[in-house]
Amino acid sequence: MNKHLIRYSRLVHKWAGLILAIQILFWILGGVIMSAIPLEKVHGKHLANKQLENTFARADYVYSLDALIREHSRPVKQIQFTQVLNRPFYLLHIDAPHGENMLAIDAFTGDRLQNLTAQQVNQIAQMHYLGDGNINSTQLLENAPQEASHNQGAVWQVVFDDMWDTTLYVSPQSGQLTTVRSDIWRIFDFFWMLHIMDYDEREDFNNPLLIAFASAALVFTLSGFVLLFSSFRSWKRAFR
Repeated sequence: MNKHLIRYSRLVHKWAGLILAIQILFWILGGVIMSAIPLEKVHGKHLANKQLENTFARADYVYSLDALIREHSRPVKQIQFTQVLNRPFYLLHIDAPHGENMLAIDAFTGDRLQNLTAQQVNQIAQMHYLGDGNINSTQLLENAPQEASHNQGAVWQVVFDDMWDTTLYVSPQSGQLTTVRSDIWRIFDFFWMLHIMDYDEREDFNNPLLIAFASAALVFTLSGFVLLFSSFRSWKRAFR
């Protein structure tokens, strides 16, 4: 085999291995941890019911749907029959400039749900919660944190004092539970961040940094094959 190719392959393999060693460890460690945690645990299905059973009949929704649609300037994409604090509400999915908004409208009066108090939010959270902890804190955040980033604008955060620090996020516009988070999710999310190398949004699986490291890993592997093949040829010559 060409000696220059072997020398070049050894040099490339050494430096690529040095650059990749830590990230390869993160890939392997992250893969082990993420595959070991069931997704239903990550999503918190054992900690809270995302949707509650609606105990109201269709006849309980007396406010006119036609009037409801006319009263909103933006297109209404979908209307659901739901409840908030044991009272029937329409849940409107409305087109918005930056996505979709959900509004809760009283099914008796046609009034929009607004000004939820911390006590009411605690009641909503307790209705969804499946654990045995108590509420540790309740606060209205002006902007949703990273772990609940799909929420737009303000959101209520309710934290329970159980072993996983279960955190429920409730929309002030709809009174609906939008997000369930826990330390299980946070551990998974941390290793997912390391795995895809998106240290900001943690969503971009095609970011340039990941592509660069994956390409370097390919070069590392190919140069390793060259060196391995070369070592077999040297071993055969030694035993002739």
